[in-house]
Amino acid sequence: METITLGQREIREAVTMNEAIDAVRHGFIDLARGEFEMPTRTALRDGQFLVMSAHHRSTASAMIKTLSVNFERKPAIAGTVVWSETGRLDHLVADAGAVTTLRTGAAVGVATDLLAAPEAARLTMIGAGGQAPDQVRAVHAVRPLRRLTVVDTDERRARALVDALEPELAGVELRAATDPESAVREAEIVCCATNATSPLFAESALPAHVHVNAIGAYRPTMRELPDELLATSTVVIDEIDAILAESGEIIHALEAGAITQDALTELGSALTSTSAEFGMRTVFKTVGVAMQDWAIAHLLADKLLP
Repeated sequence: METITLGQREIREAVTMNEAIDAVRHGFIDLARGEFEMPTRTALRDGQFLVMSAHHRSTASAMIKTLSVNFERKPAIAGTVVWSETGRLDHLVADAGAVTTLRTGAAVGVATDLLAAPEAARLTMIGAGGQAPDQVRAVHAVRPLRRLTVVDTDERRARALVDALEPELAGVELRAATDPESAVREAEIVCCATNATSPLFAESALPAHVHVNAIGAYRPTMRELPDELLATSTVVIDEIDAILAESGEIIHALEAGAITQDALTELGSALTSTSAEFGMRTVFKTVGVAMQDWAIAHLLADKLLP
């Protein structure tokens, strides 16, 4: 029996963003087809400790992730992802922080590729924390950028992220800002990765044609998007049970009567539909599901386990 343990550097060297996006896309399709056994995650201490698991039936493989979340430390996410398969003794243990940022970025890449206008090339990234770099990388992988605006309440953090990404974004106009409403006015794609508890901008600040990804709020007490945006957009989610249990934006909009549950489309269903139609404004809301972690762990296992 062999156990392979992977840190952030080994994970980054083994998996490209394009590979991660393809793996997570196939995972969402398999999720829609009923290939996964996936309980809603366990959240303790109001989401500071999380346990997630997924079993992929056709490969008889499974993933368990345990992590802690603390936005006062760097990195904010710490824990482990364990992948195993019934047909082999070897298994894989990977850094949960690296897997989480990579798979969350990949999910946004999948959604953006499906929902954003084909010519969209102006991204506003709200939040300059640990999740933000992979959000930008994923969008850039599916919609090559002409302009990136990074927004953070601390302009130094926004500028630091711009500077860190500059070598990867040759030819892209780079900006740092502190005001979300001004920054989204000319955006074609918006990514939100914050720990906000109230909406980051008003619906009226957005252009008529825009795609918005919201990944930051993963507890009922957290919100990044206004009800009015959800009410006037095509809303695609990762998985309905997880969203109804954890997404503050969706829970608030449902309770306010701004939307109904029928207005929510799971990403896997949207990917497999032959008749799906999307409006000029689209929203992808994700709280993160264990299938995404399984997809990255499975990819790593295929590449690295003997």
